[in-house]
Amino acid sequence: MSSQLVLLIEDEPEMRRFLRASLVEHGFRLFESETGRDGIHQAATRNPDVVLLDLGLPDVDGMEVTRAIRASMTVPILVISARGQERDKVDALDAGADDYLTKPFGIQELLARIRVALRRRAQAEHPEPVFALGSLVVDLHKRRVFVDEEEVHLTPIEYRLLASLVRRAGCVVTHQQLLEEAWGPAYTHQRQYLRVYMVQLRHKLEADPTRPRFLLTEPGVGYRLKTEPVGEP
Repeated sequence: MSSQLVLLIEDEPEMRRFLRASLVEHGFRLFESETGRDGIHQAATRNPDVVLLDLGLPDVDGMEVTRAIRASMTVPILVISARGQERDKVDALDAGADDYLTKPFGIQELLARIRVALRRRAQAEHPEPVFALGSLVVDLHKRRVFVDEEEVHLTPIEYRLLASLVRRAGCVVTHQQLLEEAWGPAYTHQRQYLRVYMVQLRHKLEADPTRPRFLLTEPGVGYRLKTEPVGEP
């Protein structure tokens, strides 16, 4: 982890001091920007491994910073913000953020989210065709899914939803993103479709669909495919 560079775009001095001490202690290199415009510039010139971004910046709203960085880079963007409303989370994720953490938060949770973001970037650069977690195995190359070594038949839409979650494993995928990838741009407001198909997926993949271990709900925002080892229910 010592080679990983984190770009922190944050205007609050106390938060910068807290994150500086914590991240450096855990082996990260850190560069700080206090404004959105400087953060966009530093992201382009320093090629960070992860961006931590506050939304409430003094010059440019963090949503615009997210869009500007995402337009030219695939670097993971983790929003850290006091804005905790569902709409803010959805807007940030739809703008291109990979994850969202509401202030105040603990450093261990932040470190876990950073690790997920770094794993996802590594997987994107060197994609593995097979995703395996506990009893669940998804072969993206062959488009086959197994639970407890038994092949599970999925409909085309069910498979597209699962593949979208696998490609972003560990990160929140919004309702809009899933609907667009599974059905197309004309269906981005049809959440009832998504709810029905997620129920179907859970019945096919989860030992107990009412207590999912793989396909987790992010209330009001979307869904997340768990990446930590799955224990027995």
